Amino acid sequence: MTDSIPASARIVLQTAIAARVPWSAIIRKGQRLRIIDSHGQQAVDTLFYAADDFQERYSGQDTLRAQGSAYVSTGTRLMSSEGRVMLRVTADSCGLHDTSAGACSCESNTVRFGHATKFLHACRENFLIEAGKYGLTKRDIVPNLNFFMNVPIDPSGNFTVVDGVSKPGDYVEMVAEIDVLCLISNCPQINNPCNGFFPTPIEVVIYETAEG
Repeated sequence: MTDSIPASARIVLQTAIAARVPWSAIIRKGQRLRIIDSHGQQAVDTLFYAADDFQERYSGQDTLRAQGSAYVSTGTRLMSSEGRVMLRVTADSCGLHDTSAGACSCESNTVRFGHATKFLHACRENFLIEAGKYGLTKRDIVPNLNFFMNVPIDPSGNFTVVDGVSKPGDYVEMVAEIDVLCLISNCPQINNPCNGFFPTPIEVVIYETAEG
């Protein structure tokens, strides 16, 4: 889906990411990344690293502190561990994106949902598979963004994952302020409602415009 992408834009990459699988790409400064929730209610776990130095990576803490907001949406500056703006959110048709709840893992599945879930695939494993292509290890997997995941936070600071509100075709779009490596886990979770208990494919578009 490329609705509202300028007709003059040059599409660098357009691909579907199957349910439950990882994906990655380099996004150059000035290019735009659009993530589309093709079927609705699908969490998209995402990490960013500076392409020229993977030790500089997305920082959820710095992002929230810079915005003074618990959530990510249009106008949010996605900050790095070095205090630089990595990407800036330029469009958002959903309005609910979490950066506090982290990624599911075999260990957290076991704790939250019982030993029968220990061997179910999870986002942390997806991140490790994809990160390994770039020489990154489990030490490099940091707290991530969860696009389209609905995580209300109550006044006492407690939060939980509830039904997503994204509709088929909802999207979030960012422009890269530096060259970044993007890692995505199209979340395989089936034990909580972040994917409507049924993971589905998403679409990713990277494009660039003459004005940047």
